[in-house]
This record gives sequence, structure tokens and C-alpha cells, in this order.
Amino acid sequence: MARTNNQLISGLRVSLGKAVKPFIVKTLGDKVFISKCPDMSNVVPSELQIESNDRFAAAVQYAKSIVADPVKKANYKVRDGRNVYHSAIKDYMETH
Repeated sequence: MARTNNQLISGLRVSLGKAVKPFIVKTLGDKVFISKCPDMSNVVPSELQIESNDRFAAAVQYAKSIVADPVKKANYKVRDGRNVYHSAIKDYMETH
């Protein structure tokens, strides 16, 4: 990872989407680093990671169903400092 003091890059936040990712600009403290985008194409997730991803996907579906129904959304108990969507995800993750 290369460190830079370039003023053009130091305050930059880059998001180029999935199609083109030549580099990543990271800020750690007051230092700015430029690194190559990681190649995740050969990564094989473990069984636990797959189960966790599936569980979270189900939580997102549950939260979206709550938000899409005005009656459920109005009656849903919202946690402090959160919205209905995030509260529903947290509730689903705690119960399943």
C-alpha cells in the first residue's frame, strides 16, 4: 500500500461502481493510502459465512415487507435512534 501526501487525493472519496475499480483511497488517521482493489473472484465462503449471508438476506426481506405494508409499518415498535427498517432487521436477527 502506497502512502501519499498529494492534496488532490487526501480529501477524495472514490466510488466507481462494480465495473471499474482500479484503486482504493483509504484514510487512516491523518495518513492517506492508495491500494489496489482486492480481487475477490477466487474467494470461497465457508459454510458459516453462507448461513450468515442467507440469514441476513432473510432479515432484509422481512424488513422490506414491514416497510412496504403501511399498517405493519405504523404499528411496528421502533427502537430508540433507529427507523422501522433497521429495527425490523435487528429484531429478525435476534429471533432467528
